Amino acid sequence: MTIAQSAFSTRSCPYGAEALREAALLIRAGEPVAVPTETVYGLAADATDSSAVAAIYSAKGRPSFNPLIVHVADRDMAQRLADFSPVAAKLADRFWPGPLTLVLPVRADSGLSPLVMAGLSTVALRLPAHPAMRALIRESGCPLAAPSANRSGSISPTRAEHVLASLNGKIRMILDEGPTSEGLESTIAAPEADRVRLLRPGPVTAAMLEEATGLPVTTGGDAKIEAPGQLESHYAPSKPVRLDALRAEKDEYLIGFGLMPCHINLSPEADLREAAANLFAALHIADASATPRIAVAPIPIEGIGAAINDRLKRAAA
Repeated sequence: MTIAQSAFSTRSCPYGAEALREAALLIRAGEPVAVPTETVYGLAADATDSSAVAAIYSAKGRPSFNPLIVHVADRDMAQRLADFSPVAAKLADRFWPGPLTLVLPVRADSGLSPLVMAGLSTVALRLPAHPAMRALIRESGCPLAAPSANRSGSISPTRAEHVLASLNGKIRMILDEGPTSEGLESTIAAPEADRVRLLRPGPVTAAMLEEATGLPVTTGGDAKIEAPGQLESHYAPSKPVRLDALRAEKDEYLIGFGLMPCHINLSPEADLREAAANLFAALHIADASATPRIAVAPIPIEGIGAAINDRLKRAAA
């Protein structure tokens, strides 16, 4: 009997030694488990097992052309999976562990499931800072493919209850270690000899990438999907979203920024990092409200504001 055919409720377990052991047993049995990272909650499975990776796509309803990020416990594990150029090594030295994913040439002897790369010759790798994710990788004994733990295209989860609302009955277990700290998915970058291509903005900004490498950072260009988070419609609530709203219409739930009348405020002090940490939680609350539409106040584009606006643009698409 497959996971899809079986009837069960998803258990949310407080993170600890016993829950970690149980989660690792599920991973080794080929089942996905929801686990926190510093960015959002991920749906993790053995990245070397095609059946386990297929179970991620099935639980999320994720299109198979959309590649997955592979999470590693340390740099040695990463270097067994991909080739690191000098530029890639600089970025890993500066930002790992942390919210930066590097898209690198996959090694022929990586042992990774081809489903992880979705037909590409590159793999997206991240060394997360969150102790729960790194402990689960070590306890499972394998790199973990882990997209966000939610239905494909819907609002990303920053709390265990968000995962439960989206995937109850689709997976067996959630490791609950409270809300995530960053609140936005990782930055995704493809380092090249003469530039760094920014494929998805996130907590590590373009300016930070440029400062670390001394190279120009470019965006846009190739229209093909080569990393997660590049679909036009993504991170989306079930309701229409209007952006750059200065006030709410009578049928709208207004998500504010800075001092303004609103239903919920991402940051009354207009702090962009606080707004990033609160963004998905606010979208979940707005989506659950009685109003049929959502409006969001203007967010400055500088720094991590670029990543916030990227997520909002895709949520409203």
